[in-house]
Amino acid sequence: MAEIIEMPKLSDTMTSGTLIKWLKKEGDAVAAGDMVAEVETDKATMEVECFEDGKMLKLYIEEGDSVEIGSPICAVGEEGESAPEVEIKTPAAPEAEEDVSFEEETTPEAPEEAPAAEPEPVAETLAPPVEPGARVKASPLARKLAADLKVDLARIKGSGPGGRILKADVKTASASPQMALVADAGSSVSLGQLEEKVEKVTNMRASIAKALVRSKTEAPHFYLQSEIDAGPLAQARQDLNSFLTKLPPESGGIKFTVNDLILKASALAVLKVPAINRSWQGDTITQAASVHLAFGVAIDDGLVTPVIRDAQSKSLRQISTEASELIAKARDRKLKPDEMTGSTLTVTNLGMFGISDFYGIINPGNAAILSVGTTVKKPVVNEHDQIVVGHRMKIGLSGDHRVIDGALGALYLDALRELLEKPSILLV
Repeated sequence: MAEIIEMPKLSDTMTSGTLIKWLKKEGDAVAAGDMVAEVETDKATMEVECFEDGKMLKLYIEEGDSVEIGSPICAVGEEGESAPEVEIKTPAAPEAEEDVSFEEETTPEAPEEAPAAEPEPVAETLAPPVEPGARVKASPLARKLAADLKVDLARIKGSGPGGRILKADVKTASASPQMALVADAGSSVSLGQLEEKVEKVTNMRASIAKALVRSKTEAPHFYLQSEIDAGPLAQARQDLNSFLTKLPPESGGIKFTVNDLILKASALAVLKVPAINRSWQGDTITQAASVHLAFGVAIDDGLVTPVIRDAQSKSLRQISTEASELIAKARDRKLKPDEMTGSTLTVTNLGMFGISDFYGIINPGNAAILSVGTTVKKPVVNEHDQIVVGHRMKIGLSGDHRVIDGALGALYLDALRELLEKPSILLV
């Protein structure tokens, strides 16, 4: 009898999934343990496993289709067996909500860009012109990059689900001589032109919206900000990297980012103010015994917050290495559910975008989120009452007033400031 493979539930918040890619086609032999498809959950892309030997009898849905948890996606059986008729359950359309955007303050980027993919041949990255007024499917990051590079999205062939254009597609196409000719001719690229577009809400964007609306409405946010002297931090990073980046990886070679140092300091500061590491549980408040530190990584069409477990007990090198690995997995949509849940504190960094100060929305289950801005040169008065050039960084804290108060948030920011202004402590 044929085995029906259903859309699996791969995370606690998942109610539907989008089939991104079939790894087997109809007629292929399959064995127990084979992966037959890639599915997009609300936060990552994961593979679907087959548990029987046989042949792929039928694919019930196409790449890019979204179905509810438990809905059939394919059938596996014996040679010559017929695939059963099934009912495909598609997710209900979301209810209309007030148009409130949290993207500006909740879309952090990782500290280092991942290496760009190898460019595809020009013929594979450029698409023929679309009909005037036709809808172009592209992620928000791809649209922003295309606007910055003055690249016409309508001429790009997308590699995402259903031909969706991703950031990597824009980067590849922007280097194409054919794209340059189009831009020079001015036949496809125009500035200042607006058009109405409607895009389907992805599982990831729906999950982000639900979590942030819940956090903003349930948790009474309050906001604090501290301005620190970032000169010692920049000098410490420069000194470390000037030596360590010259070494091969097998000899301890590594390159630290500013964010690595901030993550390490954020975890250590909790040891001075443990009450920041709390969570509201309704009729109780729980204080965690370890710092499970989340940090924001922007990916195409959304963001994820991978978690460094027990960050307070890890060295700067361990935190840097683990952060880099989690960033790579996030961008490949390969994070496992347990790698992006269970955080006790979150750090979001928009400094690489030139943002000087902002306040993030608290990650559900946390008492606070830190918002890190860029380092700015400005005149400051030193200890000798002299006006000198200073390097200043603003760090914001959004706190859940059910769990912590302003005084406790201020104590934590002061502990964090001390560590960042004396970064040698981070190496102990």
